[in-house]
Amino acid sequence: MAEGSGGMRLEYQRMTETLTPSRLWKSLTLDQRERIARAFWLDEEAVEDQLQAALLIAQQKKFRPKTVVSLDVDRKARHLATLGSVPDSTAARALVVYHLAEQRPMMGAFLDALGIKHEEGIIAEEEVTPPTTDALKQAARTLAASYPGEDVSLYLSTLVWQDPDTWGPLADLPETKPRETTNP
Repeated sequence: MAEGSGGMRLEYQRMTETLTPSRLWKSLTLDQRERIARAFWLDEEAVEDQLQAALLIAQQKKFRPKTVVSLDVDRKARHLATLGSVPDSTAARALVVYHLAEQRPMMGAFLDALGIKHEEGIIAEEEVTPPTTDALKQAARTLAASYPGEDVSLYLSTLVWQDPDTWGPLADLPETKPRETTNP
């Protein structure tokens, strides 16, 4: 019985918390965080964010910042991925960079399913009329039928925190819910 009430408490907590980039990061598997961190470290335009991440790693791992900066991309990615908690700015940059670097076909497929004009997964128009909940449901189902569930969940969750006014209804869809995992 206690287990059931604990599960209800956890579910209530999830419903009442606002989705943020750092909460999304924390919910990811180590493998997902490593892939995202690798894309982050490879992005030539994220130098400021990378320096902040290097300082965070140095602080939490008791390294000298100079040592972290000199590591190769794979080692920096592994270190960043093992941090269960990162600032919103770092998580946000890493998630956006990852999707732009690794998930453009999926982003394009989602926008195609919604009939939204785009250029390689990037919305082409300044103003987009928010899709209906039914259209979002159908587009999410279409995506889930063609791409791995964890990738779909991550992408849809990223959209929700980026623009809750447009993408907020995605938060309630089963395709957005991550599978229960245990993270370090």
